[in-house]
Amino acid sequence: MKGFIGKILEVDLSTGGFKDIPVCEEVAKKYLGGKGYSTYLLYQYLKEYEAKGIAPRDIDPLGPENIMIFSTGPLTGVVGAPSPGRYHVMALKSPLTGSIGSANSGGNWGPYLKFAGYDMVIIRGASEKPVYLSIVDGEADLKSAEDLWGKNTFDTCRILNKRVGGKFTSTACIGPAGEHLVNMACIINDEHRAAGRTGMGAVMGSKKLKAIVVSGNSKPEIAEEERYREISKACLDKLRKNSVTAEGLPTYGTAILVNIINNSGILPFKNWQDGTNPDADKISGETMAKEYLIRKKPCWGCVIACGRVTKVERGPFQVMYSEGPEYESVWALGNDTAVFDMGAVIKANHLCDELGMDPISLGSTIACAMELREKGYIPEEDLQGIDLKFGNAAALVECVWRTAFKTGFGKYLALGSRRLADIYGHPELSMSVKGLEMPAYDPRGAKGIGLNYATANRGGCHVTGYTISPEILGLPEKIDPLTPDGKAKWVKVFQDFTCVVNSAVTCLFTTFALGADDYASLISSVTGWDLSASDLMTIGERIYNLERVILNKYGFDGKDDTLPERLLKDPMPSGPAKGQVVELDRMKEEYYELRGWMDGKPTPKKLEELGIEI
Repeated sequence: MKGFIGKILEVDLSTGGFKDIPVCEEVAKKYLGGKGYSTYLLYQYLKEYEAKGIAPRDIDPLGPENIMIFSTGPLTGVVGAPSPGRYHVMALKSPLTGSIGSANSGGNWGPYLKFAGYDMVIIRGASEKPVYLSIVDGEADLKSAEDLWGKNTFDTCRILNKRVGGKFTSTACIGPAGEHLVNMACIINDEHRAAGRTGMGAVMGSKKLKAIVVSGNSKPEIAEEERYREISKACLDKLRKNSVTAEGLPTYGTAILVNIINNSGILPFKNWQDGTNPDADKISGETMAKEYLIRKKPCWGCVIACGRVTKVERGPFQVMYSEGPEYESVWALGNDTAVFDMGAVIKANHLCDELGMDPISLGSTIACAMELREKGYIPEEDLQGIDLKFGNAAALVECVWRTAFKTGFGKYLALGSRRLADIYGHPELSMSVKGLEMPAYDPRGAKGIGLNYATANRGGCHVTGYTISPEILGLPEKIDPLTPDGKAKWVKVFQDFTCVVNSAVTCLFTTFALGADDYASLISSVTGWDLSASDLMTIGERIYNLERVILNKYGFDGKDDTLPERLLKDPMPSGPAKGQVVELDRMKEEYYELRGWMDGKPTPKKLEELGIEI
C-alpha cells in the first residue's frame, strides 16, 4: 500500500502482549486512515463486547475495557503534502462526555509514528504499574515509567527523547492531570502540542500509560511521484496565496481571530453572558505579536507556521519560554473569564501544557464557576481562599494548579462544567453540548456554528464543522451569519469534509485554501487509488454516520442534539447580533432530512446507502 507503512500495532497493557495487524486496503478505501479507520476499528471492538454480553452503555471510560487508538493517515508524514504533521487519537468513551473520545494534535509525533514503522497504535487493557510504550524502528517495548510518574509533560518529553536518541524522535505523554484522572486531561506531544479535547489524557492515566515515544527512519512510499509533485506544488501555491493561510495565520497566529470575532459580536464574554468585549484587543493576536512573541513555529512539514513561541519577561506571571496560546485558549482562559492580562493568559496556558489539560474545557469550567459564584450559588468555604470572580488573573492561574492535582476547589473544576453546574444546582450555566464545553463563537450571531455545536458527534466542537469560515471569514464564500436559512447544508458539507481531512490526516487550516478536489488529487496520487471529490465526500459522510451509530449505542439521540438554554432563549444583549437567539429546531429539522436521520439516528436506508454494516 502506498501512502501507508502498512502496519497497526495492538498493545494489551493488561498482559504486556503485542500484535502486528496489517492495514486493510479495503477498509482504508472506505475510511481512509486517522479518524475514519479508527472509528471503524472502535465499532468492531464495540461489536466484540456486545457479543460477549457487555453493553456499550456499561463501558467505563476509565476502566480497562476502554480502548484507545492513535492514528495517522495516507498524507501524514508525506513530504510536500499540505500541513501533514498531525495525528488523531480516539477512545471508545470519553470520561468528560460519556460519548466517543476524539482529539487531534500537530507537532512531530504523527509523522514520527510512521517513521517508527506503524500507521496506528491500539491500546487495550490497563497496566498495574506505570509504563511507557517505546516504538523504535518497528520494534515495540513496554518499559517501566515509575521514575516518570508524577513528572510534568516537559520533563517527560525531554527525558524520553534523550533516552531514545535519534533524529526523528518524539514523545506523547500525560502530566499530573492525566495521572489524577482529571476529566479534561489531555495528551501533550513535543512539549506544547496537545491532543486536547474529550479527556484522552485521563484515559491514558487510567491505563497507567505515561507516554508513547516513537523514533525511526521508515518513510511512506508514493504511488505516482511525478504527478504527486505537480499536485502538491499547486496546493502549496494556493496556501501561499490565500489571505488566511499566507498572511493572517503566519503573522498573528490563530489569535488573529480575537478582534475579528469580537467585532462580529460573537466572542463569548463572562461565561457567554454577552458576545462583545471592549477590552478584547488586550488579549489579541496583534497584542501578542507586539509584546510577547519570540518567533513563530510550524508543525512538521507545514508552510503556514501559525504556532507562536512566547514569553512573559516580568511580573507575577513570568515565563521565559512558552508556546501559544492559540485563539481558543486565549478566549477560554481570557475573554470568557474576563481576564485581560495577557501575561496571566500565557502563564495559565503554559501550565495547561505543563500539567496536561485542555484549556478550552478548563477555561470554560472556571468561567462557569465564576458565574456560579457571582450569583451566590457557591459557598465561600468551598473555594478555600480563592477570590473566584470575573477578571481575577491570580485566581485563574491558581485554579489551573488546583484542578490538575484535584486539590481544594480544584476537585470540582476537574469534573468539567456540566458536573460542576449540576453539583451547585444550576446546570443551565454549563456552556456545553453533550458534556463538552463549546469553543469561542457565540451562535446567536453565527447560526450555522450553533447547528454544528448541537449535532457534533463529540459534543460542543467547532472544528467538527467550522462554518465560521463562510459565516464570518467569507471562505469559500460569504454567507449571512444571522439567518438560519440554508445552514443545514453548509453544516453537513463541512462536517463530512472535516472527517476527510482528519482521516487524511492533515491540518484543518488547509481547508481555508483547499477543497475536496485538491484532496482527492493528493490522496489519489499518493495511494494510487482513483478518487473523485464526490468519492471523498461520501467517505466523510460514511465516517460521520458510523461515529453517530456508536453514539446511539451509548444512548445519545435527538434530545442530545441541543444547545444551552441561554443561547436558545436569551437574546444577545449587545453588538451586531443584539436581540438574536438560535433557531435550532428549524435548522435541525432540515439537517436531519439532509442527513437521512430520524431523531438523531441514521436510518437503515442511509446506512445501507453508505455501505455501513451494523
